[in-house]
Amino acid sequence: VELPSPIYLAVYMVLVAFGGLLYSAKVYVTSPAMRKKIMKDFGVRLGKVGKTLKEIERKTFHLCGLLVPLIFALLLEAGFSKWFCSKICWVLTVTGWTMDILRLNVKFVKENFPLNPILREKEKNQLSGACYFSLGCTLAISFFPPAVAMTSILFLVLGDMSAALIGRSFGGDVVVVKLGREGKKSVEGSVAMFVTCFILGCTVFSTVHLREYPVVVGAFVATLTELYEPFGLNDNLTIPLLSSLALTW
Repeated sequence: VELPSPIYLAVYMVLVAFGGLLYSAKVYVTSPAMRKKIMKDFGVRLGKVGKTLKEIERKTFHLCGLLVPLIFALLLEAGFSKWFCSKICWVLTVTGWTMDILRLNVKFVKENFPLNPILREKEKNQLSGACYFSLGCTLAISFFPPAVAMTSILFLVLGDMSAALIGRSFGGDVVVVKLGREGKKSVEGSVAMFVTCFILGCTVFSTVHLREYPVVVGAFVATLTELYEPFGLNDNLTIPLLSSLALTW
């Protein structure tokens, strides 16, 4: 199977990252009052507006994750090898894990850690999602074809984002059944993630014949992984790995 060319991947990732930048800029320049009005205009229940706005702020920062496939694609197009990109990823991952372990064990680092404002309550006394994100991306880049690795990272960044935002905004409004390991996730959020991943996969592999079959499987696996976090592992690690495996079936 002939996978997308480096130039196609580079252009695609630039467009996706540019879209993410525009969205982020729009969020940050919009006043809190206007954000609430927009939420209400979109039909978000009044009781969910506050939590939805907080989730938007968190997930908007997570769009920085688009820099990973963007830089990877640009380096490949510039002539650097996949092995070179993989080495950079491992250096950054080891550095990130070291800093996070210091945060958990050294008081000064913990009090002055730059990401403290966006850490979830449960992350304050355990490894952050960023550590698992970096490791998941690094493993995907190291062991899978570039197009597959980039797609799996997009599944994680944009698919998970759509699940969180739609789930927070409309979860339980249409289908009251709750899903996931702890029964806290919504059907609406899961459908949003599957659709987002499917669209991303089909557009990344637009030049591949019969792409929709592996893409459906990959999107389905990514959605199930986000829902149930198999093996009890953080989905920032498992989504890139399991969806990459599914896309190469």
